[in-house]
Amino acid sequence: MSTPTAVEAAPDHAAGYRAGRTLPLRVEAMRQLRRRRTMVVGGVLAAMPFIILLAFQIGGTPGRADRTTFIELATSSGLNFATTMLFMGTGFLLVIPVALFCGDTVASEASWSSLRYLLAAPVPRARLLARKFAVGLAFSAAAIVLLPLIGLAVGTAAYGWGDLRLPAGISLPASVALPRLAIAVAFVFLAELVIAALAFWLSTATDAPLGAVGGAVFASIITGVLDAVTALGGLREWLPAHWQYAWADALQPQLEWGGMLQGVSLSVSYAIVLLALAFRGFARKDVVS
Repeated sequence: MSTPTAVEAAPDHAAGYRAGRTLPLRVEAMRQLRRRRTMVVGGVLAAMPFIILLAFQIGGTPGRADRTTFIELATSSGLNFATTMLFMGTGFLLVIPVALFCGDTVASEASWSSLRYLLAAPVPRARLLARKFAVGLAFSAAAIVLLPLIGLAVGTAAYGWGDLRLPAGISLPASVALPRLAIAVAFVFLAELVIAALAFWLSTATDAPLGAVGGAVFASIITGVLDAVTALGGLREWLPAHWQYAWADALQPQLEWGGMLQGVSLSVSYAIVLLALAFRGFARKDVVS
């Protein structure tokens, strides 16, 4: 009878386990899509252009004697109406779905006491965060695109297809204005990355989804208020809210990139730092929820 000369090490995971196959994006996306808050946010954003159209129909064509803005030109064409929806959404309305989709994702799992079971599956922590943030960003992008897209369809049906009239008193041909509007929407999404990252970081640090979402929205409001304080001078350029309307430079006769590039650079820089904090903190967190 022979005696074994070596002892095989026991496997540290189950046979067939592959960390790279855990929590597929499509699974997480479908879980988030079926949630009631996703349906509510989508419904509100889709209904908003119809609400604004009804307000214009009841109140008449908007207009002011002292100055002209995108809102005063909303009824000029479908492109103008879509631009007005983007103008109205920037700064608050579009902040809410971004904060909700990115701030509710991890904290909601903790509040349901299901986060520990996800990690016990086992899903690596870094992969869990990466998947959830990617899906949150995808839903945020869809929300940001949805508002002006529905606005374009509603405005074209109500006011016709035509050139984009600008507050400066000139017009951009529709063939030029449409891709410019797409650039503006892309900038709004990139500018909201800082809110998405902040909400996500808070979501990894708390078990209360409302706290993560509310904290990000509150931070957005505070930075907007601070940006209005002209006494801060050049310090306001370090506030993400200072550049949130820089997308209007894409709709000028001569496309201007300066303000948009500064706004995107600031947003991405803050987002990288906040995401690093989220991944670092969650890697060391004792998950008991």
